[in-house]
Amino acid sequence: MKHISFVHPSITLIKRAIDLTFSITCLLLTLPLFVVIAVMIKSSSQGSIFYCQVRVGKMKAGQIKYFNMIKFRTMVNNAEASSGAVWATSNDNRLTYVGKLLRKTRLDELPQFINVIKGEMSLIGPRPERPEIVINLEKEIPFYSERTYDMTPGITGLAQVNQGYDTCIDDVKTKIAYDFAYSLSLTKLHRWLLMDLKIIFKTLLIMVLGRGQ
Repeated sequence: MKHISFVHPSITLIKRAIDLTFSITCLLLTLPLFVVIAVMIKSSSQGSIFYCQVRVGKMKAGQIKYFNMIKFRTMVNNAEASSGAVWATSNDNRLTYVGKLLRKTRLDELPQFINVIKGEMSLIGPRPERPEIVINLEKEIPFYSERTYDMTPGITGLAQVNQGYDTCIDDVKTKIAYDFAYSLSLTKLHRWLLMDLKIIFKTLLIMVLGRGQ
């Protein structure tokens, strides 16, 4: 069966071009910052500098892609050894001192530009969730995984800037509404441009004011 995309063809091309140009430029410009953050992480806690975690990617024609998302490590080593896959919370005691700073400014997400360059993520899109959590949420919310249908998960997105991290089922239900609202913007070029500009502005505001979690 031939896959028919609801995303406007021009948006697919422009979005990918922006993703590549912005991500490559930002990686080159922030390399000195990578060194500083790496030193801060290593000097404040034991463990690796980077943290890789399997996430659910784009869904297309009944097939779901998985990828390893890269972030700077913000939690203590083996933070989920006893708890398993759980949502992060505000004032999470698993976060290191440096990790709290990185999360508030969202600098922990800088390595995700590598995922964007590889085509596994986009700058803007639904938040990529963990497979274990997706399986559990599918039991509570039918068709939950459809939120990434024909959409590449993003470093930031409409749901992320309006709500932040999930803490309960009600948060997830609200976030799904944001994800589908964003998917509707991908059908019209002018609507998508306006939506992405708003998301970028809110993301920068969160970083400057340190409102990340």
